[in-house]
Amino acid sequence: MNQFFEQQPRESAKAFAAFKAYLDMGAERSLEAVAQKFTKSSRLLKRWSVKYDWQARVKAHAAHLSEVERKAIERVAVEKAVEWQQTHEAIRRTAWREAEETIAMVREARAQWLAKGRTPGWEGMARMLELAFKLKQFAAGMPSEIKEVNTNITATIDVDWEIAIRKAYGVVEAPPANQIEPGKNGGTVVDAEVVPAVEAKP
Repeated sequence: MNQFFEQQPRESAKAFAAFKAYLDMGAERSLEAVAQKFTKSSRLLKRWSVKYDWQARVKAHAAHLSEVERKAIERVAVEKAVEWQQTHEAIRRTAWREAEETIAMVREARAQWLAKGRTPGWEGMARMLELAFKLKQFAAGMPSEIKEVNTNITATIDVDWEIAIRKAYGVVEAPPANQIEPGKNGGTVVDAEVVPAVEAKP
C-alpha cells in the first residue's frame, strides 16, 4: 500500500510530478513556483492541490521523515548499547580471571611458606587478596565500597510516665514545670508499683 504522500491510484503522472516538485521545495514551496516550473496555470495547480490534498500529504511526509529519523536513532542507540555491553562483559571476565589468578598466587605462596616453616608475609597477602576481591566486586557489578550506616533511635517518654518511673524508684523530684505538657492526664502523677520480673521457664 502506497504512503499518502506517494502517487495515489487515480492521480495522473503529471499531477503527481507537480506535487513532488511542490513537496521538494521545502519551506519555500508555493503553487506559483510549481506553475512556473511546469508552465501550468495557477488555477490548475490549485485544483490539483485541493483534489489530491497536497497540504495533508506534505504533513504526512514530514511525519514519515520524523518517524524514520526516530527509528534510526533508536537503532543506533541499541547497537551502541549492545557494543558497550559486550565490551563491559569482556572486561568483567578479564577482571574475574585476574582475581582468581591472584588468589591462587596467594595460596601457593602461603603453602610454600608453611612448608618451609616460615611465617607468611600477611601484609603482602592481605593487599593481594584485597585487590583480588575488588576485582571480583567489579566483575560481579557490586559496589566497590560498602558504607556503614549508623541509625540513631530515640525514644520519647511522656512526662507523666517519667514522673511515675521516678516515684517508683524512689526519685521524688519532679521535672521542671516547663517540661510538663498540658492536657496529658491532667498533669497528675499515677502511682506505680514495682513488680518483680518473672523468669521465663525453659
